[in-house]
Parts: sequence; structure tokens; C-alpha cells
Amino acid sequence: MNLSVAEEESSAQEIHIPADINWEMLDKSKFFVLGAALFSGVSGALYPAVLMKTRQQVCHSQGSCIRGAFTLVRHEGLKGLYRGFGTSLMGTIPARALYMTALEVTKSNVGSAAVRLGFTEAKAAAVANAVGGLSAAMAAQLVWTPVDVVSQRLMVQGSSGLVNASRCNYVNGFDAFRKIVRADGPKGLYRGFGISILTYAPSNAVWWTSYSVAQRMVWGGIGCYVCKKDEENSNAIKPDGKTIMAVQGVSAAIAGSVSALITMPLDTIKTRLQVLDGEDSSNSNNSSNNGKRGPSIGQTVRNLVREGGWTACYRGLGPRCASMSMSATTMITTYEFLKRLSAKNHDGF
Repeated sequence: MNLSVAEEESSAQEIHIPADINWEMLDKSKFFVLGAALFSGVSGALYPAVLMKTRQQVCHSQGSCIRGAFTLVRHEGLKGLYRGFGTSLMGTIPARALYMTALEVTKSNVGSAAVRLGFTEAKAAAVANAVGGLSAAMAAQLVWTPVDVVSQRLMVQGSSGLVNASRCNYVNGFDAFRKIVRADGPKGLYRGFGISILTYAPSNAVWWTSYSVAQRMVWGGIGCYVCKKDEENSNAIKPDGKTIMAVQGVSAAIAGSVSALITMPLDTIKTRLQVLDGEDSSNSNNSSNNGKRGPSIGQTVRNLVREGGWTACYRGLGPRCASMSMSATTMITTYEFLKRLSAKNHDGF
């Protein structure tokens, strides 16, 4: 998120971008308290898209996401779009705290080390963003995986056409937590943990790197546009807050779409591992859990290909791209706003 690397150099004009706010510059208590409030609101706004993406990923056939949403609302009201939201929200606060801490600490340290090793500022920022996103995702999954397992079970409950759907009915998040632990032990809460790491760690590395590169491209385009417009003006240009926010939002949306497209198959497999039961194993000597066993990655992939070919791995791509782009745009503008609110020397930013 180092915006200074995106400065457009010109013999006549130069765009002055506000400096990045590092971990050392933040008031940590304000950062975490304000962050919990802001990101809870963002999660609430985007939750329906996440729910519809999840339901599409675990159904036999691909249906219209919009039609499915209208059907759900018609039968259950708007509250149907927020199944499992309470559980998800409870996990958002600690997971976001872990994520933001790991992200900022890693970016600060890696960026400084890369500059000392002789990397250009642009390359150092890209490397720091990639490593920061990777470490942040791995740290957050310690909290997010159990939250995902519980909330996703609630999301798909009652959905028609589910593949190997669990026979359990859950009253709420606590009831789902209790039943999952009773059936599978604590490891049931970490079903799909490995593939969650394989999904979110590269996804975050790709996202933060794409975001850094996209910002340079967008700022470069704005710089060229400004220079062509005002060739006779030799004064340095300082973009206003709206321009900065617009650039951040566009760059985040681009990065979100790229990341969603690259990691979609892994996300589909992960969701199925966390939500669905395995094939009937009642005739097996190793049967357990009332004749069901947890699905393997290989079994999940085979089922997907059997249902709809390799394109089945991209079920829910539309809602996921929309969700990730909207989430990325709101997240990054909220995040940058949060950092400026939490800066120790607030007036300087």
C-alpha cells in the first residue's frame, strides 16, 4: 500500500501522493477498536454475496445467483440472506486483528529489508505486499477456518440440491459448533484447514501484489492525463482525498477480480470440504460418524468433474468476483481511512 511508489515522474510536473502510514506510526488501541467497528459494517454489507456464492458451490447444478437470492428472500425474508452472520461476525474481530497485525508488521519489516538489499522502492513495495498478504492470511486462518466451517453449514442449511448434504439441523452457531465437535471432535472445526491455507495465502499474496502494481498503473495513467492537460503548468500537483480514494478503489477492484479468477477452483474445493459429508461408507470396516466419512480432496474434485466437468470448479465465480471486488474496494478504502484516523500524528496526514 506504499503509494509513493506510484508517483508519476515528469520533467514538467510531479504528482505528490501522501506517504504510507507504517506500523510504528499507528495508535494501536485506536486502530483495533475503530477497525473492529468499521470492518463489522463492511462484513454485514457484503455477507449476502458470500452466502449466495457458498450455496452455488455446493449444489449439484449451476443456477442463477439472482434467481436463487429472490427465491431465498421470498421463502425466508431478508433474514435468509444473513444465515450464520452472527457466527461470522464473532470471528471477524479476532481474525481481522490477527490479519492486520501480521500484515502491517510483515510489510514494514520486509519492505525495509528489501530496500537495504538494494531493491528499488517499487520492487520493495511489491515484495513487501506479497509477503505481508501471505503471512496475514496464514495467521487469520487459525480463527477463520472454524468460523467458516460453522457459518457455512448455517448458510447452506435448507438449500435444495445439495451434494452429500449433512443430515444435521442447526438451531444457531453455538448448536452447530456443539454438534460438529460431538460428531468429529475438535478436528471437525478445522476441516479444510490445509486447503484454506492453500487458497487464502496465495490469494492474499496475489491480491496485495496486484493491488501494488495496479496502483502504479492507475497513478501513471492519471499522471499522463494530467501532464497532457496542463503542459504549461510546471507546479507539482497534489491529488485531493477523493482522487486518492478513487485510485485506491479502482486498484483494489482490479486486484480482487484477478485474485478471484486465479484461486476460484481452490475456493470451491475448500467450501465443499467444509460443508459436505463424504460418500456413504456404511459398508466399510473403517466406517464412523454414523456411516459417513469426511470427504477427501481427491473425492471432492472427482465429484465436481463428474457433475459438470472442470467448469464446475468455477461455480459461483460471478458472485465471488463481485464479492471480492466489492469487498476489496470497500476494505481498502476503509483500511486506508482507518490508518489515517489511527495515525499518532493525525494532522500530518
